[in-house]
Amino acid sequence: MSWIVSITSFLEILLLLYVATIDVATRLIRNEICLVLALLGVVGQLAIPMQLVESVISATILFLLLFMIYQWGWIGGGDVKLLVALAIGLPLTGVIQLLTITALAGGVLAMVHVMMRLLPYPRLAPAGSSLVRRVYAIERWRHLRHAPLPYGVAIACGGIWTIFSKGL
Repeated sequence: MSWIVSITSFLEILLLLYVATIDVATRLIRNEICLVLALLGVVGQLAIPMQLVESVISATILFLLLFMIYQWGWIGGGDVKLLVALAIGLPLTGVIQLLTITALAGGVLAMVHVMMRLLPYPRLAPAGSSLVRRVYAIERWRHLRHAPLPYGVAIACGGIWTIFSKGL
């Protein structure tokens, strides 16, 4: 049964890397990805039925709390979906670790965006520019227009850290 956990963990990490990339590019987190992450979490916990019940209860409580925060406009709907989808596959201690690492990664992400204010406004990245140059130009442009942070990146970092810490 441990090979199932390893495979589901590996697939979750791949999906989280994809989510982080797509969130930077579009600021959207697709429902289908969250659904697959939730299903992978359930499959990874089928060996321990009581842990699955604990995970569903903690994910439900997390959803209710995050939904209130979403209603106040402090977090995006995609971020709520992604956090809850990850929480379904984690025990309570894993959910706490996910939220802690996500908050730390979010702080680093916010600091990077604040530091971007000090950087010069870039011209459009010419054709053939490096990926880093193009991402910088787009993110700086978004920053000047007060676009939201791509918090899916921080959630993906928290999720990957938590998955690695529970062991592949």
